[in-house]
Amino acid sequence: MITVAVSGAAGRMGREVVRALSKTMDLKLVAAIDMMETGEDAGKTAGIGENGVLIGNSLADAFTQTKPQIMIDFSVPSAVLSNALLAIDNGISPVIGATGLSEQDLQVINQSAGQKGIPAFVAPNFAIGAVLMMQFSVTAARYLPDVEVIEMHHDRKVDSPSGTALLTAQRIGEARLKAGISPVEPPANLVEKAPGARGASSQVTGNVPVHSVRLPGFVASQEVIFGGPGQTLTLRHDSLDRLSFMPGVVLAAQKVLSLPIGLTIGLEALLV
Repeated sequence: MITVAVSGAAGRMGREVVRALSKTMDLKLVAAIDMMETGEDAGKTAGIGENGVLIGNSLADAFTQTKPQIMIDFSVPSAVLSNALLAIDNGISPVIGATGLSEQDLQVINQSAGQKGIPAFVAPNFAIGAVLMMQFSVTAARYLPDVEVIEMHHDRKVDSPSGTALLTAQRIGEARLKAGISPVEPPANLVEKAPGARGASSQVTGNVPVHSVRLPGFVASQEVIFGGPGQTLTLRHDSLDRLSFMPGVVLAAQKVLSLPIGLTIGLEALLV
């Protein structure tokens, strides 16, 4: 039995995680942390009835009192790095789904986990279909180097581009470099009638244009559109419900303790 603390337990993803843990025999929720719903029963907040785990507002207190083996974090971008480092400092392996980590943040987590001898895990997307989309995109990029990414999320998502889109674009860029192929150069006199109309494109995105849509009605969707002479290829993944992320979250929670020391990035590392 692996004992679990959930950070962000009262949020939309956190509540879904609490529900998923209640259905998983080898994972046991022992602590729930959130700035909202403090003092409420985590199971009741998640809509599954009381489970005896009250939502606290102190991650440090929860670690001291319950001593979980892992922490699943779906909190807010401003807290995710400090949460991860606090978990590692307490000998707890973080499974990070919260967004907002920079490359430097990832390096800090990797270094801290390495020093403490702790495995840590982060995934920009826990939907298995989204991971497959990224893998297929890498394959396609070796033959169709001209590509743009459109990612669509709900209107409350605070970061853009999404972690999934950013990682997809970066891996496409890496695949093109490895294959020694380049996209068609845009016209020298290209004019954007509105700045950024062609999407964000820089070394950070692997020089792949990325467009971000934030609208009510979406959960998480992404299209990767490849173009070639006389043809296009579109790879699309849609998460229609946050339930789509739970098999990946459960898989990561079950496997994180057996991962190498340091930080492992991406659900594809677990799909073996």
